Amino acid sequence: MSHPKKNKTLTVWLAVLGGHMGLHRFYLRGLGDWIGWLHPIASALGWWGVERVQTLGQDDVLSWLLIPFLGMSIATSCLAGIVYALSDRPRWNGWFNPHQAPEDGAGATNWLTIGALVLSLLVGTIALMGSLAFGIQRYFEYQVEEARKISQ
Repeated sequence: MSHPKKNKTLTVWLAVLGGHMGLHRFYLRGLGDWIGWLHPIASALGWWGVERVQTLGQDDVLSWLLIPFLGMSIATSCLAGIVYALSDRPRWNGWFNPHQAPEDGAGATNWLTIGALVLSLLVGTIALMGSLAFGIQRYFEYQVEEARKISQ
């Protein structure tokens, strides 16, 4: 029985570009991967939060609870891409190509892998910091508003 090789460079690009939908996990583990299905669920909740902000404005409490789900889904998939990109060839092949030789070319790092790594660092940092900043800012603004209501 032939086992398909899992390419490291393709996996890293899937993580950075489509990781919020779980594409890297589905590529590596198939559609039965339950953790892979958490990514599109979290992304959908986050996009729903974005839609609520556009419709109801920034005072909508539910939206500032939902939007960080999108950012965290993007950030976690970028983190996975970073881990994959930085793994050496024998480790990659041991994880995802156990039926191949440890030095098989599917686990090789090339310039496309490095480009995906750099993009993953950039996108993941922006997503994480943006989500944290938005959620924390809205939380403290909400606390100030509630304190004003109590003091009046």
